[in-house]
Amino acid sequence: MAQNTPKHDEREKITRRKLSDQVLDKLREMITSGALSAGDVMPSERALMDRFGVGRPAVREALQSLHNSGLITISHGERSRVNAVDAGTVLAQSSEIARLVLSSAPANLEHLKQARQMFELGMVRIAARTATAADVADLRILVERQRMHLGDATSFIEADVAFHTRIAQAAQNPIIASVSHAMLGWLFDYHLTLLHWSGNEDITLAEHTKIVDLIERHDEEGAVAAMSNHLDRSSDAFEAKE
Repeated sequence: MAQNTPKHDEREKITRRKLSDQVLDKLREMITSGALSAGDVMPSERALMDRFGVGRPAVREALQSLHNSGLITISHGERSRVNAVDAGTVLAQSSEIARLVLSSAPANLEHLKQARQMFELGMVRIAARTATAADVADLRILVERQRMHLGDATSFIEADVAFHTRIAQAAQNPIIASVSHAMLGWLFDYHLTLLHWSGNEDITLAEHTKIVDLIERHDEEGAVAAMSNHLDRSSDAFEAKE
């Protein structure tokens, strides 16, 4: 009886990686391993060419990729410098993709609002537990700054973002602060044209003041309830005008 031999007709192509990608991997490893620290000046293009045995185009393309990802800053007339690698850097890399996703379907705005509410309720609970007197003082200053911008929608919104971002910082967790900053940026920057106000700015200020009072008293449950009410009401401001 003839024995069937398995046929291997699937082809896998092995492609050569670009030199710039290989240089990029080496440079990224130097940064993440600590061989190059935040604030350090990057080696010159000539030094990198000699080190890796590649031409200037490969080095420049790798450096530009590092710059685009936020790992280094390229300044004209100066040597590139290494940036701090933190949660903010990671989220900054995904901002453009996040905005693309949010604009791809109307339902994504609602999904983002739901995600923001879930995140901020946990955030304010931690802030109520950990906030210092300095945190509370800063929050009160931001409420008054927002009050000064009544009638100026853009500045009022910017102050609103600053207030919520400062609560995130009061949670004493840099990842929470970075995620909050990114999420608010996605919500307000992209959807600013969908945001309309209906004379409720005074209500917003009163709600912000109440949240600060509860944070100052370290009332976790009260702060969560106040933030929930605030987000439920303010969510209605993000609706497309008909």
